[in-house]
Amino acid sequence: MFKSSRIRELWPLAVILALVVGGSALLRARAAGEQGQALRELARPGDIVMLSSATCIFCTRAREWLTEQRVPFRECFIESDAACRAEFQARSGPGTPTFVVRGQTVVGFDPARLHLSLSR
Repeated sequence: MFKSSRIRELWPLAVILALVVGGSALLRARAAGEQGQALRELARPGDIVMLSSATCIFCTRAREWLTEQRVPFRECFIESDAACRAEFQARSGPGTPTFVVRGQTVVGFDPARLHLSLSR
């Protein structure tokens, strides 16, 4: 009896929690879409180069986001491309992903910073 009444008491809380989590996910998706659109409007093929590592999970996330948002970019892997590795070393990249945006170095994936670099 106690267990059943306790569940009935917590049920409204579970519904509220589900609504908050779902609403938060929708807001994040909308913001990502807006950021993607802003980048698509500014970026032209060749403007964004992502210097990546094959084992970098942050590179994978950046690649997936840029691809989903249809932002034009080129990716090269520092382990398998000597020119890419040289570019990464020349820019003193502390880690991957390192982006080259119209000649500017942007370390790490942040759509807002990519947008700022494209706006300059």
